[in-house]
Amino acid sequence: MTSIISKESLRWNENACLFQGSEHGDVPVSFFWMTSVPGSGPNLHKHPYPEVFIMLQGKATFTLGDTTLDVHSEEVVIAPPNTPHGFKNTGEEPLLLVSIHPNKQVIQEWLEK
Repeated sequence: MTSIISKESLRWNENACLFQGSEHGDVPVSFFWMTSVPGSGPNLHKHPYPEVFIMLQGKATFTLGDTTLDVHSEEVVIAPPNTPHGFKNTGEEPLLLVSIHPNKQVIQEWLEK
């Protein structure tokens, strides 16, 4: 099956689009396509599978368990399964990234509000 899906049809909120593989022919992967303004980003959460972040533009500070990482465009970050993680845009421009969830549906447990 071949599909073309517009970014707007995946709109989840003002900063993110969400592709849930289960909604598109039971594809075994999901992803967030995100834009974060300076100072913003998701609070700590975890997943029962690894999450892979592809940094397209900008810089961010990631928290992965007890580790803090400064990450820049054209780098990849991997959050291991069940590891509390989150990030904040620490740059002066919008942060653009894609986060890949190797599951047909995102399973997410928020640890901070």
